[in-house]
Amino acid sequence: MLTINPKAARLHAEAFLKDHPDVQYLDAFMFDMNCIVRGKRYPRADIAHLFEIGVLLPYSAMVLDVTGTSSDAGGIGFSDGDPDGTLRPLTGTLAMVPWADVPTAQVVVSYDDSNGEDALLEPRNILAQIEAKLNADGLYPETALELEFYLLDSSRTPERFPQAPISPGTGERDKTTQVYGMAELDHYGEVLREIEDACHVQNIPAYTASAEYAPGQFEINLKHCRSAVDAADHAALLKRVVSNVAHKHGFRASFMAKPFLELAGNGLHVHVSVLDDKGHNIFADGDDGKLGNQLLANAVGGMQAALFESMAFYAPNVNSYRRFKPNTYVPVTPSWGANNRSLAFRVPTGDSTSRRIEHRIAGADANPYLTLAAILAGLHHGIKNKLDPGKPGTGNTGEVCDPNMPCTLDQALAKFKQSEILPAYFGTRYMDVYGLTKQAELDAFRDYISGREYDWYL
Repeated sequence: MLTINPKAARLHAEAFLKDHPDVQYLDAFMFDMNCIVRGKRYPRADIAHLFEIGVLLPYSAMVLDVTGTSSDAGGIGFSDGDPDGTLRPLTGTLAMVPWADVPTAQVVVSYDDSNGEDALLEPRNILAQIEAKLNADGLYPETALELEFYLLDSSRTPERFPQAPISPGTGERDKTTQVYGMAELDHYGEVLREIEDACHVQNIPAYTASAEYAPGQFEINLKHCRSAVDAADHAALLKRVVSNVAHKHGFRASFMAKPFLELAGNGLHVHVSVLDDKGHNIFADGDDGKLGNQLLANAVGGMQAALFESMAFYAPNVNSYRRFKPNTYVPVTPSWGANNRSLAFRVPTGDSTSRRIEHRIAGADANPYLTLAAILAGLHHGIKNKLDPGKPGTGNTGEVCDPNMPCTLDQALAKFKQSEILPAYFGTRYMDVYGLTKQAELDAFRDYISGREYDWYL
């Protein structure tokens, strides 16, 4: 868990304020289980002191559902009197907010070790704990995340449906797209450049943008990082950048897994390799052609073994499961193999020293900390137990859904509650709290009469 020298943190803040004399406010925030940004805004006069004493915020903020509602899951919230915990600023995340109307800085905060086991209600700390478990066995993950998203019209239809954007390049509403098309990047160049500039200001290593399979859909890639926690920080911060810059330009950015039934969904693809204590890629040692070596196969075997019980992390919402349809480049089986985008676990081509696994299952609506934590848990389990992933898939492995793969949130939560692998990594308390929160959220989602219900049954 997090340990920070308060006096050193204050000195860091004072130096930052000296370099930025126009700063008026600081946004101090963290990311909850749904990757929603929660925190507080401080005036300039309180910033340096904040870095020394930390931020007080109740632990229940970590276990709110997507609407911001507390279900008192695990007795956290109403039952325990909603006590505060102490979050400490992560000095490496202190940066300016380029889109702010007045000069504003931001910093990510995290529950430190003074909070005891309650610190492990925070997804960031759970990932840190799992990464430390791998490090203790001489395994050092190197990861990179890719996020897909839509730029939508800021207004919805009278029926409340989302709309494709009006292209800045043509002045007309987008109806088609050219995947990897350069014209699409040109048309949205201004907003994409501002996203890139904001990432540079905030030390987010974004480096590639591409047009995807639907009107207004894009993907931004992040560089490989030798800290899984840092990689997840980058992804969470990137979502904040994209959302705010898009809003500034009159768009609504959506990381919803499937905003349109007939169009491509938004994925969160994770590339992961593992280094030893000398910095060598263990998947490349004894390399066996394009599929890597036995350790890579074991890692895939572990990811397969943990896949179904991890789906509540990879696909955390009702809408998430609309992505999983045959022949859509979204995995519907626990398949693996080389250079094939119908696979769940794809081994990209390239030099053997960069051999890695691309985990293609999670949606862009997933929490990057919990997603990466579940991936590393499966990977570690597979390597430790020398699991066999079976025969590599070839051709189109996405024609038929695996009957055991959860295809609704109900099914995913049922698998989650019966987990055999994840509790040893996430802890039984967090597994219980997460499952209870998501179940309460699902129950609340259903406690509503839709227009279709009236159309069909009135």
